[in-house]
Amino acid sequence: MIRLEHVSKVYPSGTKALRDVNIEIRDGEFVFIMGRSGSGKSTLIRLLLKELEPSEGIITVNGEVLGKMRRRSIPRYRREIGVVFQNFLLLRDRNVFENVAFAQRVVGVRPVEILANVSRILELVGLSSRYKALPSQLSGGEQQRTAIARALVNCPRVLLADEPTGNLDAKTSQDIMELLDEINRQGTTVVVVTHSHEIVRKMQKRVIVLDHGQVDREIPEGSFEE
Repeated sequence: MIRLEHVSKVYPSGTKALRDVNIEIRDGEFVFIMGRSGSGKSTLIRLLLKELEPSEGIITVNGEVLGKMRRRSIPRYRREIGVVFQNFLLLRDRNVFENVAFAQRVVGVRPVEILANVSRILELVGLSSRYKALPSQLSGGEQQRTAIARALVNCPRVLLADEPTGNLDAKTSQDIMELLDEINRQGTTVVVVTHSHEIVRKMQKRVIVLDHGQVDREIPEGSFEE
């Protein structure tokens, strides 16, 4: 579960990115976060990753209160949070397999387990036949699928996707969202930040709308209308 209780974030410049935000996302839920630029969406993601600390309030993820977490526990915590970004952030000199395997090597997984785990996740995202390809040889959709595989290979309980379709065409965007939906059906909590009303309309998941750092409204699953 993800819970924010009266969370505010004020940057040193004085910018109030979040103001008294209260959000609860249940285990296994699929939720969209929407809002204009500057509404606080990126700050929310960074708080959940513990890249930032809130100015006020309590954040709890997977039963852990982030404000009480010791510094040495942060890497372990982040292994339970998969992250996908708009710009893919793939290693350009490594092929698909190596990009995904990198996430396993940094946490000390044995080579024989890496082979099995990466092969399994590449099959899930439909890239088994492209495992030797470099990022430059991939389409935008294939690059994003590689990024999703990398985010999932360590079996995180939560997947955060920050504008995952921002650089993709409409058909590829829909394919990526269907993949995220399948991942969610397998039990992973999925939180997607997006500007796309079209994607949200098609998916009909729960939506949390931010405006000027506050929760403007929540739209229940199956109720989104443009």
